[in-house]
Amino acid sequence: MQMSTAHFRTAAISCVLFPFLLAPAFATDALKPFKDELFSSQIVLESRDGGDFTKVDYQELRDINGRDSIPERRVKDRYVSLAVRRAQDNQTLQLPSGPLEVARVGKDSGQAFTVIFIHGRGGDRRLGINDITFGGNFNRLKNLVFANGGTYYAPSVKSFDESGVSAVAALIDHASVSSGGRPVVLACASMGSFICWGVARDQLAASRLSGMAILGGATDPDFGKSVAAKRKLPVWFTHGSRDSVYAAGDQIALYDRLHQSGYPTRFTLFETGAHGTPVRMSDWRALLSWLVR
Repeated sequence: MQMSTAHFRTAAISCVLFPFLLAPAFATDALKPFKDELFSSQIVLESRDGGDFTKVDYQELRDINGRDSIPERRVKDRYVSLAVRRAQDNQTLQLPSGPLEVARVGKDSGQAFTVIFIHGRGGDRRLGINDITFGGNFNRLKNLVFANGGTYYAPSVKSFDESGVSAVAALIDHASVSSGGRPVVLACASMGSFICWGVARDQLAASRLSGMAILGGATDPDFGKSVAAKRKLPVWFTHGSRDSVYAAGDQIALYDRLHQSGYPTRFTLFETGAHGTPVRMSDWRALLSWLVR
């Protein structure tokens, strides 16, 4: 895998349709909607693999300029609900790996499920709770998780090496234990994908996860050898077709290898989308309804 910057440039549209669930231990239905009419209406240009792979239309004038009151800086008010901030808190968790700064939305124990978002290079916990940038997509994520009884964590990851993996693995364990073993989803953007791939090789952390999402991330050609892959942990990829940081073709090739082997995986390709497109526009309700098992 090649390392590069994770500076996000906003763009594109969102994920796919068909959020179905295998019969899980804790979640049996798709998540209750939140502003689906604004976030979940996409034009599908191409679909294959029974809908597991979709190419979605993106037009910058429509999907950035038409959505933001200040392009790439502030979304229009109708895309967000700020009441969720009342359930939000910044805290420092004392974990076996050391102290970890996180932003948390929702209760700190007994949650129905947990979602953990890992930022890219140059980011911190503030990125994953920003309500008004990225087309309001983090606000939607927060509202979806909270309204469905879950907990959302956005940690500050100081490095994307073994130390960062260890910190996130400890957070996964904390979330799993505090929720009573309920599902934990790990979502990693850009260089944060190195954390997802590292966690996939951690015996305990991988066993705690119900699924992973890779948003505009690097490709791990050896993922198939990991602990997570051996237990067929579901993975959903979202990527911009014109990503200049991590090539879409590399990630599609990994998806194809996994899918052809019968692995539970999905891919959303944002046609003409750039590096930041998945962070801005991935359809969190579709992703979580499939990954929370």
